[in-house]
Amino acid sequence: MESTTPSTPFVSDFKIDWYRTPVERETLAELMQRNDVRGWTQTICHLGLFFVSGGLAYLAFLTIDGANWPWSVPLLVVALFVHGTIGPFMGLIAVHELQHRTVFRSRALNAVFEKVYAFISWSDYIWYQESHAIHHQATCHGDYDGEVPLPIRFSLRRWRFWLGILAWDPYATWQRLKLVWRHANGHIQGAWYNHVLPESNKPLRRRHRNWARTLLIGHALLALAFILAGYAFLIVVYTFGTFYCAWLGLLCGRPQHYGLNPDIPDFRQNTRTFTCSWLPAFYYWNMQYHLEHHMYPAVPFYNLPKLRKAIEHDLPPAPHGLIATWRELLELRKKCINDPTYRFVPECPPPVARSRAGREVGPQQTPASSAA
Repeated sequence: MESTTPSTPFVSDFKIDWYRTPVERETLAELMQRNDVRGWTQTICHLGLFFVSGGLAYLAFLTIDGANWPWSVPLLVVALFVHGTIGPFMGLIAVHELQHRTVFRSRALNAVFEKVYAFISWSDYIWYQESHAIHHQATCHGDYDGEVPLPIRFSLRRWRFWLGILAWDPYATWQRLKLVWRHANGHIQGAWYNHVLPESNKPLRRRHRNWARTLLIGHALLALAFILAGYAFLIVVYTFGTFYCAWLGLLCGRPQHYGLNPDIPDFRQNTRTFTCSWLPAFYYWNMQYHLEHHMYPAVPFYNLPKLRKAIEHDLPPAPHGLIATWRELLELRKKCINDPTYRFVPECPPPVARSRAGREVGPQQTPASSAA
């Protein structure tokens, strides 16, 4: 029986019979193996790049004086742009992988780095734990999934949009800090927030409040330490280092579900994969393979390319590169603006039935296949 959390429009009790491309049991077991070497390599290099690029930005700041500012100030701007570019990936993108507990073999190690990334990026990881679990269970189903409601809309005409992705939007930073302050005082706003953090769950609400307080107190103490040590510019570099130049995070993240289909139990119809070169893939923890991740979320991010190869025959074609991907998205956006009811239906084979042994046994007819 379906029920809703009081004061929210979202249904709490549901079961969706998702279609997943069949994979041999032995193959899937191999793909699900976690590899600590791969996990450590990604995590140390990812964190290291953030701190090294921040250190270089600070050195660029130290070079500025009255004589060399015509070249040293532009150098600082470039350094901050490069440093800020990794910022979006330090937040919920990294936290997301660690919350799946697939980066390392040890659940405790995943949890430790989850908190490290969440602290650096001021991320609300406790809310995200609850929200993202539902998102995976009910991807783009409007009655259940408030994390990614479809259709997704965005405007390219607002100047603050460009300010936030190419530089720094002080208003957005202020709103973010106010949100953390409200959470630190136990105030939860919004239907989806109240759904995933229900007032009836006092221990969860307490954890959420305490994490917000940890962010405020921890970052305030770090900022004070930077000032007292004579390194005040590190506040720009590290305290707010994930708040500017979000362009690459937007380019990678927006394609996930944009322009696709709500309320269909087939990830091939509501989730998009694209492929790209190694650097965006490294930043993005291989989440360009987003369709594969939704089908089999227990497969670690570093095995998603192999998963793609194993099931590619049953998936829609994937554009290669951000330019090709965004060319497709902008064309979709134009169609959606002209016709708000338009939805892109990816071309893919009919769903394949699955035997009890996990082997393909032939096509099956479902509403999703007839929609395709």
